[in-house]
Amino acid sequence: MKNFILIILDGVGVGELPDANKYGDEGSNTLGNMAKTLGGLNLPNLRRMGLGNIIEIKGVEPVEYPLASFGKMAEVSPGKDSTTGHWEIGGLKVEVDFPYYPNGFPDYLISKFLKETGVKGVLGNKPASGTEIIKELGEEHVATGFPIVYTSADSVFQIAAHEEVIPLNRLYEICKIAREKVLTGSDAVGRVIARPFVGSSGNYTRTTNRKDFSIHPPKDTILNVLQKNGIKTIAIGKVNDLFNYSGIDEKIKTRSNAEGVQAIIKTAREQNGAFIFANLVDFDVYYGHRNNPEGFHKALREFDSSLPEILKALNEEDALIITADHGNDPTTTSTDHSREYVPLLFYRKGIAGRNLGVRKTFSDVGQTIAHFFKVNNLLEGESFLKNEAA
Repeated sequence: MKNFILIILDGVGVGELPDANKYGDEGSNTLGNMAKTLGGLNLPNLRRMGLGNIIEIKGVEPVEYPLASFGKMAEVSPGKDSTTGHWEIGGLKVEVDFPYYPNGFPDYLISKFLKETGVKGVLGNKPASGTEIIKELGEEHVATGFPIVYTSADSVFQIAAHEEVIPLNRLYEICKIAREKVLTGSDAVGRVIARPFVGSSGNYTRTTNRKDFSIHPPKDTILNVLQKNGIKTIAIGKVNDLFNYSGIDEKIKTRSNAEGVQAIIKTAREQNGAFIFANLVDFDVYYGHRNNPEGFHKALREFDSSLPEILKALNEEDALIITADHGNDPTTTSTDHSREYVPLLFYRKGIAGRNLGVRKTFSDVGQTIAHFFKVNNLLEGESFLKNEAA
């Protein structure tokens, strides 16, 4: 039997989409701009795969015989959120954009939040950088016990709390109540996110105990399709939260890219005929959102150095896709996601790489996975296996 491994390099975009102007993202190009800013990227293994054949990336030149098929994909769903991107990758077109709150949440929502959760008050209630708002309001939070509520350009309701002021279990409970009883109907944001932190005044730092409470997918994704057909589905990292655990047989929690990579390698070696869906989130969380191209490049180099071991874990029948869910250009003034094409690398041992062109939707990935496992489905997208044996 054969495995299919899908790796999401969170936030690694390859150039603005035609409608980027609607999102204020003109000129965004996560990999291209970062390469120009840093004088080139050093990613030899991704280069051999064909990354430089997708777009011009200084330091990652195109190769004549790439190991993987290559291309880029456009997002047809509105928005640039992780949830939307992952759902579309899974074969689901999101028809309606999630709600956004560029001026903070309205009074009626905050009142409902207080009533349902029993919280006595909130701090913040505005769009903000997660690291900056705990610097700004961390001391007041510790003094009052009120959680810090904030949002961003994404459809998110984020709740930050010091782990010694609001214990993790209580923070998760507050988020769960907000997800199920407050942020519903026309206010159903894509994600409610627990953002715990630790430390003392002037030295607050976020922990890895973040937890996302995503809205439930409205229709089946590739995970549900495979599960219903008896094919084991394994989710690594953030994937679990983004699909609200729907269609997932085995859930593997990770706290870093390094843990995610090791989980991918271990799972690929141990499984037989499974779909392994992994998200590596460090690029986005620690570097894209913090406008840190040097750190972003370092994280990419670390992934690049692990790629030979990932490929070694695959057998002759396995398949691998490396892609992304949106952009997060660290060279722009924005600290939010960017509306970009995402890279597409499709690898199978012994099969020569070819140009897959510009795919019309992220859902081509989900349809290709369904084709690979030979399962009928009603997913969006078009398989790019059609010119080779599945």
